[in-house]
Amino acid sequence: MNILLIIVIVIAVILAITGGLVNSLQFLLWVGLVLLAIAVIAWLIRSITGSRRS
Repeated sequence: MNILLIIVIVIAVILAITGGLVNSLQFLLWVGLVLLAIAVIAWLIRSITGSRRS
């Protein structure tokens, strides 16, 4: 019984870590998409206004 309990605990820990990583990656994906949208908007504003800074 003890071996079965240890196996269940190990599997639960692995699943918890995997779930946490997936949630973190989803959060980082949304942050990346928001930053990409902000960069595109800033680029469009700069091209429309015509400011050409080097």
